[in-house]
Amino acid sequence: MSEKKRLIFKVNNLKKSYGSHTILKIRKLEIHPGTIYGLIGPIGSGKTTLLNLLAGCDDPGDGSILFDGEPFKLNWRGKIITNNEIFFTGNPNHLKAGKVISGIITKFYGKKSNVIQKRYFDSGHYKQMWNRSVKHLTEGEKRWLDLVLATESDPRVLLLDDYGVYLNQSMEQKFRTQLIRMNRNLGTTMILAAPYEIFLKTFASVFIHLDNGHVSKIRSGVKRHKPKRHNKNRRK
Repeated sequence: MSEKKRLIFKVNNLKKSYGSHTILKIRKLEIHPGTIYGLIGPIGSGKTTLLNLLAGCDDPGDGSILFDGEPFKLNWRGKIITNNEIFFTGNPNHLKAGKVISGIITKFYGKKSNVIQKRYFDSGHYKQMWNRSVKHLTEGEKRWLDLVLATESDPRVLLLDDYGVYLNQSMEQKFRTQLIRMNRNLGTTMILAAPYEIFLKTFASVFIHLDNGHVSKIRSGVKRHKPKRHNKNRRK
C-alpha cells in the first residue's frame, strides 16, 4: 500500500451509546500517519469519548475502528488490549491517585528517570512536585505531568485531551515546541482535543469539528512538511 493511502486509524459506522443516550455517531473518519489533527468541539460534543475509543480504552459498540488496518486485539475475556504504540493522556492507569510522581516516572522510564528529573523537575515549583502524590496535584499540574509522560514516551500515536485548557502560556509554548519537534523528527501522529481552534491554530494540519457526536466539518489547517514514517529514535 502506498504511503499516501496508508491510514493509521479508519472509523466506519461508529455509534457509541451509554444507555439510551447516543454520544457518538460517525459514519466515516480517516486519520493519516504523521499528521497533527485538532479535534474541536464544546463540552459534550464527544471529543473525549472518541479519544477513548481510538486509544482502545473502551469498546466501540456498533461499527468498527481499525488501527493500522487491523482491529484491536482482545484478551481471553473479550476486553480490548491497549496498544503500547498509542499514548492517551486520558488513560486512568497513568496517573493513579495514590502514586508519587517520582515513582510514576521511574516506573515508566527506569534509569532514564534521572534525566527526566533534571529536564523537568530541577527548579522552582516543579522541583517541589517530584515527591508529591498525584492526589495533591491541581488539574493544571496533572495535565502538565501527562504531557511530560507523553513527550518522553515517543509514541507512534499521541492522543491529547483538553489540550491547552489547564496550561499557562509558558507551559503551553514549551510543550507545543516539543510536540512539533516530535512530529517533525519522529513522524508522530497526533490528535489533540480542545474546545476552540485558538489552542491549535499555529500547528495543527487538519481540524475535525464535532457537534453533538457528529463530524460537522473537516478543514485544512497549517501546511506542514510531508509526513514521514514513525521513527522511534528515543532521546537519551
